[in-house]
Amino acid sequence: MQNPPARSALFALADGYVEDYLALSPLTATFAGAAGHDDELDDFSPAGRERRADLLSATQRTLAATPEIDEADRIAAAALGERLAAESAIVAAREDARTFGVIDSPVMNIRQVFELMAAGSAADVDVIVRRFRAVASSLASWRETLEDALARGEVTARRHVEGVAAQAEAMAQAGWGAFAEGVLAASGVDAGAAGFSAALDQTRAAYAETARWLRERYLPHASESARVGRERYEPWVRYYTGADLDLDEVYAWGFEELTQLNERMWEIARDVAPEARRLDEVADVLDRDPAYRIEGTEQLLARLRAFTDETVARLDGAQFAIDPRIAFCDVRLAPEGAAAAPYYIGPSEDLARPGTTWFPTLGETSFTWWRQVSTWYHESVPGHHLQFGTIVVNRERLSRYQRLLGWSSGWAEGWALYAERLMDELGAYDSPGYELGFLQGQALRAARVVVDIGLHLGLPAPRDFGTLEGVGDIGGRVWEPEWAVATLVERAMETRVFAVSEVDRYLAIPGQAISYKVGERTWREARAGAQSRLGSGFDLPAFHAYALSLGPLGLDPFAAEMRRWDGAAPS
Repeated sequence: MQNPPARSALFALADGYVEDYLALSPLTATFAGAAGHDDELDDFSPAGRERRADLLSATQRTLAATPEIDEADRIAAAALGERLAAESAIVAAREDARTFGVIDSPVMNIRQVFELMAAGSAADVDVIVRRFRAVASSLASWRETLEDALARGEVTARRHVEGVAAQAEAMAQAGWGAFAEGVLAASGVDAGAAGFSAALDQTRAAYAETARWLRERYLPHASESARVGRERYEPWVRYYTGADLDLDEVYAWGFEELTQLNERMWEIARDVAPEARRLDEVADVLDRDPAYRIEGTEQLLARLRAFTDETVARLDGAQFAIDPRIAFCDVRLAPEGAAAAPYYIGPSEDLARPGTTWFPTLGETSFTWWRQVSTWYHESVPGHHLQFGTIVVNRERLSRYQRLLGWSSGWAEGWALYAERLMDELGAYDSPGYELGFLQGQALRAARVVVDIGLHLGLPAPRDFGTLEGVGDIGGRVWEPEWAVATLVERAMETRVFAVSEVDRYLAIPGQAISYKVGERTWREARAGAQSRLGSGFDLPAFHAYALSLGPLGLDPFAAEMRRWDGAAPS
């Protein structure tokens, strides 16, 4: 798809930044669906980091001197400026050189990116082979930066190193099997003649070397504590939310939200499982209920695909005007080694690759449906798929930067969590199990606020938090990771396996976990403010259409823009 000429000097600057950034980060290019770098991988070395830092600072200087000609320019400048500042703060603090875990590291990102590549022809396989051959140097460049960080005393926690090392070991062994089979079946090429087998062997060897290096070289120097402290935590919060937050206020608010959600959960639970003493026991009852069981991965995929299509049909023309180009959202199983939670990757820039939801099976073949209904509203429609699909097709109003790179977690995850609540307002959770699934998801995000801030800042649990099984009353005691796991199990109805994965994620990615609930609060406040301001002139579909048409913004700029809204649908 041809990109249109830039409508202004500011859009030209934003578009030029995208080209430069994608050249430095081919991984980002493929994840964003931008063509031109599919046979390349990132240089994670200190020199590569320096090139990214130089690009950030040069773009900030140019942006400050570039005039804005209209509203679209003003919004584009706000989006670009806020993100540049947030990322620059992370780079300046060298947080990007030391922070990694099973959710976000070159080990997982390189593995995931291959799942997004075309594989239907010999030419496609040739591109995959060339990217395979780049894996060893890319992973080596990451080890170079970690080595440099070691020399500076900048290390991550033992639990993250062990987790990523285990991922790398899995990928060095059987982690590419299903992918390889799918590529060869789709393309019909001979693996040996195409160089595919040899290149895959090189990739597996590179992963094995990275696992060995992490265990033998890095792990002996790893930190025992995963707590980052307030000074390191605050730039990450700004990066993930795009907002200046009073963390102590947010911590207290998160506990209030969790308490209120738990009260409603118990109201339903008393009918579902009258004998239960804890919410995780209620979850066990629902998990065993045949009405909510799905057997087999093919049946799971069929259910998720049908559910997505039915939701599009339900909402299109009623709550949203869904562009036909994004009416389809694909569903796929996540690759081996993925984290425990479902996730979404948006459509390619030319829409040839559809937006896709990914379900990690974790080796299981039997699944429970009551947990997935609200999750799929979050990941697909009206959540992330409608959100990111709208951005991709909105080429006249949004710069290429806004369409491809400008999103922040608070804005994105806040909308998706708001979308779950919207479906509650529309009566979608029409059984006790489905409503508990929705409330469970909300409780998880509220618990994230409490445990993420509590763990990283070393705060005491709220005085009236109460007791946890096997731990006792934790009120007033400083948070420990195992208590966070127990909180997710007992207060958010999660399985222990998932809860352990979640806490590892929080500790590895400081500040990201709170962006969901904080973002939802901003979306809800924007709606309440518009309703109060516009009175009878407020129209909910118009609110949704206008808010999504703005494109991605940090939460502070988003809230400011929504205060300007006059009630009209986007032009």
